[in-house]
Amino acid sequence: MRMYLSSFRVGDHPDRLLAMMRRPGPAVVIANSCDTAPPERRVESVQLELDALGSLGIAATELDLRDYVDDRGLLARDLARCELVWVRGGNTFLLRHALAVSGGDAVLTDLLARDAIVYGGYSAGACVLAPSLHGLELCDEPDDVPATYGVPARFDGLGLLDRPFVPHLDSPDHPETELVARVAARYRAEGVAFHALRDGQVLVVDGDLVELL
Repeated sequence: MRMYLSSFRVGDHPDRLLAMMRRPGPAVVIANSCDTAPPERRVESVQLELDALGSLGIAATELDLRDYVDDRGLLARDLARCELVWVRGGNTFLLRHALAVSGGDAVLTDLLARDAIVYGGYSAGACVLAPSLHGLELCDEPDDVPATYGVPARFDGLGLLDRPFVPHLDSPDHPETELVARVAARYRAEGVAFHALRDGQVLVVDGDLVELL
C-alpha cells in the first residue's frame, strides 16, 4: 500500500511522491469533495490540482465519480490504468458519498491492497481514509449531502488509516485552522488517537512504513 497524504495541496515533500510512483503516469484527479461549489469555481479547483501535478512532470486528467454511479466495473477498469489517484480537499462528507455511490471506496481499497496504485491527496482526500468520520462535522458540513442528494451523510470512513487524519493544525494561513483545532480538541477529550498535521507536512504510508514528514 502506497499513500502520500498531505495536510494542504502537494505539501513540502513532492520528491517523496515522485519516488513512490513506479512510472510518471497516468494520473487522475478526483475533486468530488467540491461538488456543491459553483461550476466555475469547481473547474478552477480541478485546474489547480492539474497544474500542481503538471509542475512535477505528472500528466493528469479529472475523473469525476458522478460519471460512474452504479458502474463499479467501469470505474475499476479506468482506475486500474492509473499510477496515481490524487484526491483533493473540500467537504469530506461529499467525497464519501461520491465514493459510496460509485463503488470507488471498494475499488480503491482493492487497488491499494494489491499495491496497484499510489493514492495521494490532501485534507478531505486523506480524512476520508479514517475508520470513522465522526468529529469532522465540526469543520465540514454533513448536511450538504442530504441537501444535494436526498440521502443521509455517511460517517463511516474507508478504514485505510488506523486513526483519524486532522489537517491544517497550527496553520494560521489556512482559514480552517481554528475549526480543525476543535476537531483535535474533541478527539483528545475522547481519548481518540489521530494523525495531526500542519500545512506542509505529509503522512507517508509505504508498505509497513508509516512516516510523518
